[in-house]
Amino acid sequence: MNLELEGKTAFITGSTAGIGFATARALIKEGAFVILNGRSKEKVDKVVKELQDEFPESKVSGLAADFLYLNEIKALQKELPTIDILINNVGIYTSGNFFESTNADWQQQFEVNVMSGVRLSKYLLPKMIDKDWGRILFVSSECATLVPADMIAYSMTKAAILAVSRGLAQLTKGTGVTVNTIVPGSTLSEGAEQFLENAAKKESKTKTQIEAEFFTQKRTSSLLQRFASVEEVAHTITYLVSPLSSATNGAAIKVDGGSMGGIL
Repeated sequence: MNLELEGKTAFITGSTAGIGFATARALIKEGAFVILNGRSKEKVDKVVKELQDEFPESKVSGLAADFLYLNEIKALQKELPTIDILINNVGIYTSGNFFESTNADWQQQFEVNVMSGVRLSKYLLPKMIDKDWGRILFVSSECATLVPADMIAYSMTKAAILAVSRGLAQLTKGTGVTVNTIVPGSTLSEGAEQFLENAAKKESKTKTQIEAEFFTQKRTSSLLQRFASVEEVAHTITYLVSPLSSATNGAAIKVDGGSMGGIL
């Protein structure tokens, strides 16, 4: 299927690894010009080179910025060209006892996970509305409703994203711009791989055993009963930011393997 993304320019925050990187690859395959983002210039340059080697005919570049710092965000905005597609993917998290979490833990996750998308959307959405076409997509998480006890602050940010996205979508009424949220479930990102490896070493088990136990003991609501691949999530994102998804606006689309339940 031709997703009609050729010639579109996409900016993906937090895209040097995980879902963001897989999405960059998927968009490049569809002919889009992709601008990567990471916290360090060295990492961004390395990943840009990797993609240029893999896709010699592609248009790919990168901009480094840490969304915890306003000065870096402002500098980034000045460097952005005209953007057709904004994917607010960047996210950080802490895991631990709620009573031991600090104000800084909460504030930093809110700044990066929520305010990065707010600030970029505030800057780019008016431009998209002016040209009557654009796509903004936020990446939330199943944690928005499952809320693991050791990730309350992170879950709060992922729930907040849903409200921000829905609110912004209402500003696009009658235009060719859409704003949606994708809600992934447990996904085999680099972080999840590390979790499995560490747990396997600690418990003298295989990664396969640890993954199976995670779904039989912790994420019991999952119908998939395995981690989704980053590519599976990226495929859904790629469709949602394409011209073909024009009738989907203000929506939260689950790619959660059924873990969140419900009929909607």
